[in-house]
Amino acid sequence: MNWLLMFLPEDKRALLELAIRVTSALDTPEERKAAAKFGVAMMADGRVTVTEWTRFGKILGIYRNEKKGK
Repeated sequence: MNWLLMFLPEDKRALLELAIRVTSALDTPEERKAAAKFGVAMMADGRVTVTEWTRFGKILGIYRNEKKGK
């Protein structure tokens, strides 16, 4: 995959590398597919609410409610 990245502009390459690192924390192909599907749907109208960002963060396993310990 790295040889493909060299053909991308630097900004696109950085975004793709970020996406790969974030989704690598997901354990199964089903989790990755669900996260991608939700992310695409979330961005469909070009706007993202705080609730959608929070839900997306929970799906990715990067958001945790410190007050509840979750």
